[in-house]
Amino acid sequence: MAPSGVNHLSHPCISGDFASSHAEKKSGWMKWLSRIFRPGANRGGGGSRHPQQLVGDQENMFRRAPARSSEDPSRAQKEKEELDHAIALSLAEDLKRRNRYRRRTDNDEAIARELQDKMNLSPYPSVAPPQYHPGDYSCRYCGGCNRAIGYGNYLGCMGTYFHPSCFRCRSCGYPITEHEFSLSGKDPYHKSCFKELTHPKCEVCHQFIPTNRAGLIEYRCHPFWSQKYCPSHEHDNTARCCSCERLESWNARYISLGDGRSLCLECMESAIMDTGDCQPLYHSIRDYYEGMNMRIDQQIPMLLVERQALNEAIVGEKHGFHHMPETRGLCLSEEQTVTSILKRPRIGGHRLVGMRTQPQKLIRRCEVTAILVLYGLPRLLTGAILAHELMHGWLRLKGYRNLNPEVEEGICQVLSYMWLEAEVMPGFRSGPSTSGASSSSSSSSSYHSSTSSKKGGRSSAENKLGEFFMHQIANDASAAYGEGFRAANSAVNKYGLRRTLDHIRMTGSFPV
Repeated sequence: MAPSGVNHLSHPCISGDFASSHAEKKSGWMKWLSRIFRPGANRGGGGSRHPQQLVGDQENMFRRAPARSSEDPSRAQKEKEELDHAIALSLAEDLKRRNRYRRRTDNDEAIARELQDKMNLSPYPSVAPPQYHPGDYSCRYCGGCNRAIGYGNYLGCMGTYFHPSCFRCRSCGYPITEHEFSLSGKDPYHKSCFKELTHPKCEVCHQFIPTNRAGLIEYRCHPFWSQKYCPSHEHDNTARCCSCERLESWNARYISLGDGRSLCLECMESAIMDTGDCQPLYHSIRDYYEGMNMRIDQQIPMLLVERQALNEAIVGEKHGFHHMPETRGLCLSEEQTVTSILKRPRIGGHRLVGMRTQPQKLIRRCEVTAILVLYGLPRLLTGAILAHELMHGWLRLKGYRNLNPEVEEGICQVLSYMWLEAEVMPGFRSGPSTSGASSSSSSSSSYHSSTSSKKGGRSSAENKLGEFFMHQIANDASAAYGEGFRAANSAVNKYGLRRTLDHIRMTGSFPV
């Protein structure tokens, strides 16, 4: 299972202010003007004093000059020297300001324009994004409300500008006030909202799946159900459904079958609990074989058993290949005493109670003694197991001997798959696999119509279970059950079931 990584794109929030630099520029000019026009200055000894006054507003300012006496040339000379000194100071300050501006930008044309128009002060900020003219704010629009951005604070993100109240999370709709946020395309999100949308949650504990040491989000995912969960749940005794293999969620308890197995509530809806309940299904599958021109004349006993009883029966078998570590059915060839489920249990809390069992002596009257199947499995899975074990019985009764496990288990899996296919997708398989198997297509068609009328409408959940059981058969990784099925299914699809079985009888292998 490949780890996945989700990268969260976090961007710092960029903010700005349209505070005008008008006051800063005016203050520089006022400094040197005040040196020239100092009110109430004493220009010399002995003469009359005339206070200097500033009249008008700060934008249009002029001075009322004092009356001068022609009789005081020394004072006039002194005023001239002071004026020259003030002008020199002003030029020096202006030169310093030009040098600072040159360090901020390489735009010589803008420097020349600023020096030329220094008396015509602009009330707008001197620094603006390159795509806008410094004084033209009518073309800057908010990406949230689409209105023009005037004076005041604003936010800039990925070339788009926002009023602070318009910069909102795409998920929850509330303003983003944090210094960091997540971005998907051009849509901003709170980091927490983005995590809720993109970071996978475990479907067992319902928490965010943690990252591994490499910083990647590592989780397990069921290949059919797509159930995502933390890797730790594979080792913390979390219950797994013995039918569909899904892990138990912390808010949906499974039913304990009492023999180490658990069953989810979905599988529990169609579970078959005792031998009596299973008889109609067993006989319908025998009818299916008859419709495939593979009649089984012997009355082979069929019992539903617990896990322990099935394992004990496997040990008592001298021959046979079994799918480990979990065996769900068995075609017995030896005489044994087996404990079967006589009365179905009832649900008490999260476990089954009130089960009645009965030991039964199985006597061998033919090549097959009995067919055993685990109790408590859904109807479709129980039927698929019965179809598989009945094929073992058919092969033994028809004299197919000493087949290697890949051939025998492979062809039995094909019959199990075909029965599921007929139940879940009736009429789907129309190739040589069915037409070559029966002497007449009418018998097979009459079987499908009869079973369809008996079972009535089946829920979509049960059909999905049937598709899962087919998926299990098709993707089994074992050599006998998996590779054997794929080789047998290829032969049946190419030559038909009857010709494939004839070839197996003569050669002990599949036709190629």
